[in-house]
Formats: sequence, C-alpha cells, structure tokens
Amino acid sequence: MISEDLIQQFVKETELFEERIQAFESGEIDRKTFKGISGRFGCYAQREKNYMLRLRFPGGRISKEHLAFLGEKTREYPLELMKITTCQTIQVHNLSASQVVSLMREALEQGIITIGGGGDNPRNVMASPLSGTDREETFDVLPYAEAISDYLLGRMTELHLPRKLKVAFSNTKENLTHANMRDLGFIANPDGSFSVYCAGGLGPNPKMGVLVERHGKPENVSLYVSAMLRLFTRYGDYKVRAKSRSRYLQDTLGEERIKEEYVRCLEEAKKEETPWPVFYAHPVLKSGEGEIEGPRIFPQKQPGLYGVSYHPIGGCLTQKNIMVLCEVLKNIPDTEIRLSPDGTMYLLHLTAKEVPRILEATGGGGENLFETSTSCIGVPICQQGLGCSQWLLARCIERVRKENFPDGVLPRIHISGCPSGCGTHQAASLGFMGCRKKIRGETVPAFRVFINGQAQEPGSRIGEEAGILPEEVIPKFLAELGKAIQKSHKSFEEWLPGNKSLFLELVQKYEEPVLDFEA
Repeated sequence: MISEDLIQQFVKETELFEERIQAFESGEIDRKTFKGISGRFGCYAQREKNYMLRLRFPGGRISKEHLAFLGEKTREYPLELMKITTCQTIQVHNLSASQVVSLMREALEQGIITIGGGGDNPRNVMASPLSGTDREETFDVLPYAEAISDYLLGRMTELHLPRKLKVAFSNTKENLTHANMRDLGFIANPDGSFSVYCAGGLGPNPKMGVLVERHGKPENVSLYVSAMLRLFTRYGDYKVRAKSRSRYLQDTLGEERIKEEYVRCLEEAKKEETPWPVFYAHPVLKSGEGEIEGPRIFPQKQPGLYGVSYHPIGGCLTQKNIMVLCEVLKNIPDTEIRLSPDGTMYLLHLTAKEVPRILEATGGGGENLFETSTSCIGVPICQQGLGCSQWLLARCIERVRKENFPDGVLPRIHISGCPSGCGTHQAASLGFMGCRKKIRGETVPAFRVFINGQAQEPGSRIGEEAGILPEEVIPKFLAELGKAIQKSHKSFEEWLPGNKSLFLELVQKYEEPVLDFEA
C-alpha cells in the first residue's frame, strides 16, 4: 500500500506544479520546458489549446467508486472527451490550466494518481484486463501488477531514469499487454512462475524483450523490477535522448551481456532489499443464477457471473458514455471495470439478470472485429502527432460498413499517429503509422503500413513495413483488400501468408494513386 507520507509528498508536488503551469500560461516558460516539467504529473499541453491529464489505473482496474468519481467530474467540469490508452490509463482532454490542477488534486484524494503518467518515469503498470476472471488464464496476475505499481510509486522520487519504464504482466497466450515487448514483462507460466523479459519496446528501433528468467518466483517480483531499474540506470544512455530507452541496451550490450548483467543486478537486489508484499485485495464474493449468451457477453470463471465487453470507437469516451454507465452501475452491486490496452472496457461480475441493463447502457460501440480497432489520439490534439489517427479510423469504419463484409474478413487494425507508436501498430497483423509522403511534388499526410505483427504466444513478433499510403486513400484500400480476402473465405491472418505478394501489389497500387483521393 502507498504510505500517507508519500501521498502528502504528491500533494506538495502538485502545489509546485500549479506554479509551473501558471508560468507556462503567462509565457514565462516555453512549451519545450513545460513539457519536461509537466510529463511527471501526467499532464501535457495539447497541440492547439488546453491540456490533457492521464489518470493511472494499475492493471487497468477501475472500481465502482472511481467510476462514480469520474461521473461526478463529467458533470462538474464537464469532461467532454476521455481516451482509453494502450497503457490502461484514461486521458482526460480539453482541460483548462485550473481544471488540470483541480482534477489532479481531487483524483489524488480518491486514490487515483497522475504522478508518473508521463516524462522520464515508470508508467502505469499493466496487466491482462480479465485477470482473476478469465477461464483460460494461467493464474491471476493483477495482484502483482498492483503491488509493483505501489513499489515503483514509492521509489519514483529517488529514480532518475534515462527515460520512461513500462512494466506489463500477461496471464494468457493472448498477451494483450505485449509483455514480452516492454521494458520489463512478466508472462505467467503453468507451474505458477513468471517468464521475465527485459529491454524490449515498440516505437523507433523496436525490439522483442530478452528472456532473462524462465521461472521467476512470484514472491520476488519486486526484486526482478529492482534488477531492471539497476540495469537501466547503470547502462542506459543519459546523453542522447533518442536512445534513452531500455531497448537500445540490446544495441550497446547485446543479448548475452544483458542476461549476464541482469543476473548480477538481481543478486544485488536480493542482498539489499526485502521483497515487496503482494496482497489479493479484490476477492470476488458475488454469485449469480441463470444463463445468458450474446456477442459481447462472456462467462467468467466465477460460476453464475458474466462480463460484458464495450469498445467505444477509437477508445474514446464521451461525457454521455460515463454518465450513462454511472447511472446504471449505481444499482448493480459488486461490479468493476477493466481497461484493455486495445481500448475495450470490460464490465465484470454481472449476473444474467444484470447483463441486459449493461448491454443497453453500452450501445453504439464497435460491433465486429474491425470496428474494435485501436487508435491513438493523434492530430489535432497530440503535440507529437503526424497523422489524424481518430479521423482515419472513423473514415475507415464508415467505408468498410458499406461493404458489409462478414466479421473477421478484415482484422483489428492498429493506428499510431507518429513513430512513438502509441497505437501499438508494430504488434498488429495490420498496422498504420503516421508520416508524410511526397506525391508529384506535393507533401501529403500519409501512413506507413505494417504487417505480420503478433502479440499472441507462442510466435509473438514485431511487424514489418510494407509501404506508405496517402491518408486519404486508406479507406478505399481497405475496402478493396476486404473484397480480395472475402473471395477466399478466410480471415486476413489466414489469407496473408499465401498472398503476401498480392497484398504488396495492392499497397503499390495505392501508393501513388492516379485518382482524386475519393474514398
């Protein structure tokens, strides 16, 4: 658990941040300087005006009380746009400077922390969203994610990382958290141990993580994290910011040296630290009767209980979405919400009688695999963005709906607005990354195309680049791609291995189109 002393420290830091954001507002400090300050607090200035604030939810778990808090704030501020991130946080957008500080303070009073939401700090600790409820899980990893979140928050003030540290836990072969593609990842083994991976990462210079421990003891999970911190701060690049991520250790040290040094750091941690305690804090005591089936309904491993999936398009939540959910859930006991890295919300611990009310409250989201695609916030909000990610996804869904393809013909695509890769495009079977492309002397918004990425185990891998498409033609490209796949009666993943040349020909056809960009 986080100590009261640490909470008070965060309160004091928030007071200092209020002075800095006021200085930025008045023009006393520039945008670059402010970004270096604000990131630690989970806050960034948006591209045009106003601010965004990240609310950390360790393991993607949102309690009913925390949702009620969000519901209250949507009415008070109001909060018009909220984004589920690929690190299982919620980004609140379009806040004024005073609203940022107020929300930061009020969230802290509710146990919701924004400190470490950005900057050179350990980010929100991730866990498979259905941990503790999934019938297929190896074991429940959520308690370990929550423990490590507390552990890192307690150490954050003493750390000076080269850059951010992302830690993830995975409980099934689905590997939704991309645990073996993170700075540090834990994948649950059938024997109750963890496979531990380090120095991986998506974005520029992507790398699969290095396997440094095959059978890590769960009770020592904080020691494995400490070993990574020691390795990263000891050998990470503090001079060249572009190379200040753990994955660059593979270029400077190599895999074998990383393994050797990690083991050395682990032995140091075992001698100098006591393992951080892990508590199972959220036992499911609820039970239910009856049965129910449906496209967004799934049975939990707890007898008589069900979950409902809800994927708001692009992972974007509106004021209305939150208020409707709060209104329905206040009359349903012992429920909670989990956030998935792909932008899906899971509403858990429901009886068969309660499910219909949740289905009604969560209508209007993605209704098939393609419509549950993942996208970062992109232009015009993100400072770093090169592509209009959300706009592109909306256009693609609109165009593909006209074709009425069978579900599964087109995959869930992942869209990142820039090389930072917040849409995890490199882990997808079909991904897009924002860039610029010169066509007949004119520079136009475009997206690099990536294929063959995969998070699932075994066989997880980083995707390969397959071309560059102008932004405006991508909806039509996907429509034509879907028609080709439909003829084969296969899914995209089944079709691609035997038809890669056809896919590349289609990309080439649209790379420099002789058409008026009609979608």
